[in-house]
Amino acid sequence: MANYLDFEEPIKELKEQLDKTLELAESEKIKGDVSKRVKELEKLIKTTTKEIYSGLTPWQRVQVSRHPDRPYTLSYIEEVTGGNFIELHGDRTVKDDKAMVGGMGMIGDQSVMFVGQQKGVNTKMRQFRNFGMANPEGYRKALRLMKLAEKFNMPVVTFIDTPGAFPGLEAEERGQGEAIARNLFEMIKLKVPIICVVIGEGASGGALGIGLGDKVLMLENTWYSVISPESCSSILWRSWDHKQEAASALKLTSEDMLKNKLIDGIIKEPLGGAHANSEEMFNTVREEILKHIEKLSALAPEKRVDQRIKKFGSMGVVNS
Repeated sequence: MANYLDFEEPIKELKEQLDKTLELAESEKIKGDVSKRVKELEKLIKTTTKEIYSGLTPWQRVQVSRHPDRPYTLSYIEEVTGGNFIELHGDRTVKDDKAMVGGMGMIGDQSVMFVGQQKGVNTKMRQFRNFGMANPEGYRKALRLMKLAEKFNMPVVTFIDTPGAFPGLEAEERGQGEAIARNLFEMIKLKVPIICVVIGEGASGGALGIGLGDKVLMLENTWYSVISPESCSSILWRSWDHKQEAASALKLTSEDMLKNKLIDGIIKEPLGGAHANSEEMFNTVREEILKHIEKLSALAPEKRVDQRIKKFGSMGVVNS
């Protein structure tokens, strides 16, 4: 059964009408009599969806990025590789963090090292995956895989989808800040191409820990920010009631990020979001990855590293 967000209610009502019409046609065998009505409803659904999604507010985009039907990292990896993927585990120090996944896969004839945060598809799996919030060992596992990719000259593709790094006491005791900082230090000088794709939520250092790449791309209905709208609202207003205002003020949408030159491109989503047509979304992401790998592989490693350092070093405003 499909899930709908509050602002998708008009779409839900139209689809329910369409389903009832089709049921009526099937039960009473009067398909010819309702075919015109079916076409009208299908056209109306498409028009309504286009109207709603062309005018989404920043907060609504945050909601879409968290849609329960939206595909997660392992789904993208599985689909873009056609199942030709071997998951690798553990950071060789503490344990295997289930919130951070990764391994080697093939996109056509191209070997790729995939890394990304994985949220759960149901309540049990969300607990198992810690809601996509990695511990230090998750970031150390990610770095181990990226260094392995460098050893075998494989491009790295990261899928970013996290509400943030895990903020628990045990994570801090094991060096959460150091683990993320180490990843930033190592990724900026990694000799192989790095492509980072924000497929859902991109929150704080948890996202940035696997987010330094030659190309940083965002799906159309995703967000990337130092803090979530709810946390920002709770700090500034001592309440979550102002999360919509916070979402607008944070400039966290893909359009805002591209305008501020903090990302390199936006990947357009199917009408109604990635959850509305996952197959189309997978194909689009696959094409984008291959396109950028081809362009980046043509550059000398030293030039890629130099461009990467200059890109991130020039971000922000410095007042002397």
